[in-house]
Amino acid sequence: MTPNLSDDSHTRIDSLVKANPVVLFMKGSPLFPQCGFSSRAIAILNHLGTEFESVDVLQDQGIRQGIKAYSDWPTIPQLYVNGEFVGGSDIMMEMYESGELAALLQPVDAR
Repeated sequence: MTPNLSDDSHTRIDSLVKANPVVLFMKGSPLFPQCGFSSRAIAILNHLGTEFESVDVLQDQGIRQGIKAYSDWPTIPQLYVNGEFVGGSDIMMEMYESGELAALLQPVDAR
């Protein structure tokens, strides 16, 4: 288990990541993102027509701090596809612009 991550937070994050083909840990909700980076992540996923689960880290401090330890990534939002950490909004934007993100998400959308 990752340091600075309680058993409860780790279990909840792990189950969210494994139960959803695409999950975005973000600040706010898809309809009301609470930061520009979360807003950009939502815009990218919506533009690609991707169905995804979102988790508002502002609603749960355990998740908010725990997701950073879980992924060993210091910022939010964080995108996971098929249980694998993809990255934050900057990485999502780079992958979107290169076509990598659409290719990564295409098999997920085909399910």
